[in-house]
Amino acid sequence: MKQLKDFTKEELAAFEADAKKRYDEIKNSGLKIDMSRGKPSPEQIDIAEKDFEKVYPITDYMSKSGMDCRNYGMLSGIPEAKELFASLLGVNEKNIIVGGNASLELMYSFIAQCYTHGIGGNEPWCKQGDVKFIAVVPGYDRHFSIAEYFGIKMVNVRIDKNGPDMDKVEELIKDPSVKGMFCVPKYSNPDGYTYSDETVIRLAKMKPAAPDFRVIWDNAYIIHEIYDTGDELLNIFDEAKKYGNEDNFVEFCSTSKITFPGAGVSAIAASDANIKEILARLTVQIISYDKMNQLRHVRAFPTVDDLKAEMKKFAEILRPKFVAVLDVLDKELDGLGIASWHKPNGGYFISFNVDTGSAKYVGELCREAGLTLTSVGATFPYKNDPDDRNIRIAPSYPSVDELKAAAELLCVSAKLAAVKALS
Repeated sequence: MKQLKDFTKEELAAFEADAKKRYDEIKNSGLKIDMSRGKPSPEQIDIAEKDFEKVYPITDYMSKSGMDCRNYGMLSGIPEAKELFASLLGVNEKNIIVGGNASLELMYSFIAQCYTHGIGGNEPWCKQGDVKFIAVVPGYDRHFSIAEYFGIKMVNVRIDKNGPDMDKVEELIKDPSVKGMFCVPKYSNPDGYTYSDETVIRLAKMKPAAPDFRVIWDNAYIIHEIYDTGDELLNIFDEAKKYGNEDNFVEFCSTSKITFPGAGVSAIAASDANIKEILARLTVQIISYDKMNQLRHVRAFPTVDDLKAEMKKFAEILRPKFVAVLDVLDKELDGLGIASWHKPNGGYFISFNVDTGSAKYVGELCREAGLTLTSVGATFPYKNDPDDRNIRIAPSYPSVDELKAAAELLCVSAKLAAVKALS
């Protein structure tokens, strides 16, 4: 296919007229689709509910430790839940804290701890003047919101298929005011990239100038494969221990997109020193998390293999949705030179890049025609995509037919935006 920039004036005018006709037809069809967040579909939640029905009603409230899960106690989580997450993350049980339903809350609380009281025996960040975080972009908007809330300045580092630009990361960490970075190392949000072995090893080797530097290793999609052949990610703690750097990493995960988004279980994995400091704070913050929910989860899914079996069921629902979107993108835009994307092996998103630098305009056109996308710019700190390029597609919630219609509208909008940019 000839690239749009090579069209004659006549060809471009005909191309625009066809796109405008199709756009008007879609706009007048009454389309109303919300793809703003990566929400699990009702079908996924129904599958999880059936698995939980096997353990209802709970009549035995006792953890295998002898603790009555209805009562106070076990701040770091019941042993069964710690064992499950330890197996999932590849760490020792003593290096696990099991939390409530949201790993985001655990991340926020950890950043707050560093900011107000410090970490590793160091002065609180709030007393150190300007502090900075490396923001891997495009990335997860809620990571950026946490940093922005605390007034932490963010420095963008681009990601590619291997992970963040490590040359830039290694240069930035020479500055002692750079206190950490946010990572989604497997099926990154939104690109769906998994960090290469080389990238993980370089991260593990890092010797930051700041002794209180911490990487937020948000392993949100650790077993979220879409296809049978998923990506492999090196265990960051196994690698970091080789260089004495395990304190640099704090890992987070949850079952939010494995069981129930609003009623899952989250966990932290960290070094002995970090766990000790986090527990000292939690002792003041909370008496214990919801042990009944932990008990429900480990009885419904006793092993990691049980969790993976659940995710295979989800993949059967998610795969046709991703395929539907990708097929439309390929059919409508491949070869035109106006947008780019790639097929992720897992995760929850497709990253769509408008190569003409008019993503906001594409977003406006979609919104006017009834499609709600993640706010354009949200995948960058301060909601500012310097190239006005990235749009996050979240295929998980709508039906396949809705996704085909949404993808068609997105493509037609990208075509109109491209013509405008080239005019």
